[in-house]
Amino acid sequence: MDTSNSPRTTSETTPLVSAGTSKKPKTPLPKLQIGILMTLRLVEPIASMSIFPYINQLIRELGITGGDDAAVGYYAGIIESLFFVAQTLTVLRWSRLSDRIGRKPVLLVGLSGTCMSMLCFGLSTTFWGLVVSRCMCGVLNGNVSVLKTMLGELTDSTNMAQGFALLPIMWCIGGFIGPLIGGMLARPQDNWPGLFAHPFWSKYPYFLPCAVSACMFVLGFLVVLFFLEETLSTKRRSKLTTTTLSISNGANSDDRGGLSQTSNMPMRSLLTPTIVIPIANYAMLALLDIALMAILPLFLSTPTYLGGLGFTPSRIGLWMGIYAMANGIFQALFFAKIVDWIGPKRFFCGAVSCFAPIMLMFPIMSWLVHARGMVDHAITLTLISQLALTMIWDMAYGTVFMFITASAPTKNVLGTVNGLAQTSASMARVVGPAFATSLFAFSKEHNILNGNAVYVVFIVLAGVLRWLGSQLPDKIQDRDE
Repeated sequence: MDTSNSPRTTSETTPLVSAGTSKKPKTPLPKLQIGILMTLRLVEPIASMSIFPYINQLIRELGITGGDDAAVGYYAGIIESLFFVAQTLTVLRWSRLSDRIGRKPVLLVGLSGTCMSMLCFGLSTTFWGLVVSRCMCGVLNGNVSVLKTMLGELTDSTNMAQGFALLPIMWCIGGFIGPLIGGMLARPQDNWPGLFAHPFWSKYPYFLPCAVSACMFVLGFLVVLFFLEETLSTKRRSKLTTTTLSISNGANSDDRGGLSQTSNMPMRSLLTPTIVIPIANYAMLALLDIALMAILPLFLSTPTYLGGLGFTPSRIGLWMGIYAMANGIFQALFFAKIVDWIGPKRFFCGAVSCFAPIMLMFPIMSWLVHARGMVDHAITLTLISQLALTMIWDMAYGTVFMFITASAPTKNVLGTVNGLAQTSASMARVVGPAFATSLFAFSKEHNILNGNAVYVVFIVLAGVLRWLGSQLPDKIQDRDE
């Protein structure tokens, strides 16, 4: 990008030599190590989202609602949110532990814990059994934060965009496969009575999708144990097989004592604007995104006389599945190229600016349905445009991960920084769905701003996020030089 004509302000943080004058060649990504991390990233959403197709039916069959179908959503929401509550309370501790004992041990514990929790979930016959197993999954799993930390250690400033572009792609693919597994394999005694005639399957009709998800974690455990290399500089073996590790971490054995002390630095010393601003952007991004994901299916399923589109569950699933696959392909093809072209800060600010028009399209579709009396081509085109903007919005995740990684003062506290970020995002994801759906219902019930108050509130919050984005550094700090 040509910046020769733009004004340049000089400060203590301004590089003496412009980065544009000598562009470094891209370091090749370590394919095997990155591939292992992406496999782990893939199985996480498969396991977490495989329960969504059958959780409502499971709660009905447990009889905890007393036959009141209206209360099913309340209990389902509790089950779905418990993971994020437990993760909020523990992910920072796992991240700090990974800065001391290494990344691999924490990953192995997380994979084992998630595997056991999925099996327990499938064998649960009471509501409290579901609660305990879901909390166990969150408490024993700090892998999301550790994965981002390892990816930051495996990449440098030249290939960071290419590496972090893979995270949302894997999430999209997992988010597509997970519900398919849950929907197809739930109650196998009904679908394949010849194969699953044993009374076990009648007693535990939702064990099969949980067992399949658990097997994926067993496979991930073995791959990590035998093939994944440690990336924490103080815990690596002296002989490295990955060139990128030696380039991007470059820690001499004489420095390891100092690095170990750095990894134990007080938490308060990390709460600097350099670190807090990217984390604040991530938390607000997570809040708005989870709110959007809660409002969208609610809007699609709401009857047309209340301002929704009145879609059936199968039609909603088809739209969301198509969106997930298109989103993954779009990010794979364009994310790294756009970041290299316009820079991470401009791209992030542009991506988050899409949230306001995304929200505006909800009342536009409501007006069109009211005016036309049916969901026609104009409304379908508006929905497609909304989902296209949502794909651009989702690309902000990969960019903010880059800023969080670059904000760490040393790579030996990168786990702690990512833990702080994941804790903030998990807190946002705990309150986001309930806040969004309650505000949606309140707006419709009391007809505030013609039922559109919920969209106005989130447009204002999107403006706050756009301002936070403007506070990010103009360039990703190059810690490799």
